Amino acid sequence: MTEPLLRAEQVVAGYLPGVNILNGCDLDLHEGELVGIIGPNGAGKSTLLKALFGLVGLRAGSVRLRGEDVAGLATHDLVERGMGYVPQRDNVFPRLTVKENLAMGAFLRPGDFADRFAAVSELFPLLANRPNQRAGFLSGGERQMVAMARALMMEPSVLLLDEPSAGLSPANQDEIFDRIDRIRSAGVSIVMVEQNARRCLEIADRGYVLDQGVNAY
Repeated sequence: MTEPLLRAEQVVAGYLPGVNILNGCDLDLHEGELVGIIGPNGAGKSTLLKALFGLVGLRAGSVRLRGEDVAGLATHDLVERGMGYVPQRDNVFPRLTVKENLAMGAFLRPGDFADRFAAVSELFPLLANRPNQRAGFLSGGERQMVAMARALMMEPSVLLLDEPSAGLSPANQDEIFDRIDRIRSAGVSIVMVEQNARRCLEIADRGYVLDQGVNAY
């Protein structure tokens, strides 16, 4: 089998000195895959995503993107290398319009904005129809689409999604999962943390179950 696009090995990380949330997690993501991460509350799922994206420092272990050690790199360096991240909460700028939110996503390559806006609008037609709508006035499902579209503005090869269906109605959850499946079909490899385990595993190629900061299954 070819080397994973993204590989985390024996990751140990936490927020407070001497207190580890992750206690030796492993994760592989191959080209074109959608990998789901499920498990109970407090298992370390979101912390693992933050460790992959450089928001939580590693105390041990490694994170490699295309074979390159990227542990310790700043988040904007990871974005440049092709990694995108969508947090669970506060994932849009509510006072900015849809178009302005997407411009923030293209901050490293502002000259590509028009082309990228057209590309993400094919996945999320709402963006083309309501570019001047303030994000704060959108529904929860619509805000989630804006957040995912913003992360796609830099054409990432890896997209990290933290609880994309959290707080959404069943209808909006179905819409979000459909869009995630389409993003994967468009060639973006995805790691998704999700509480809705059944729905997550329906669209995932593989899944990891975390428990107390380690891989249970």
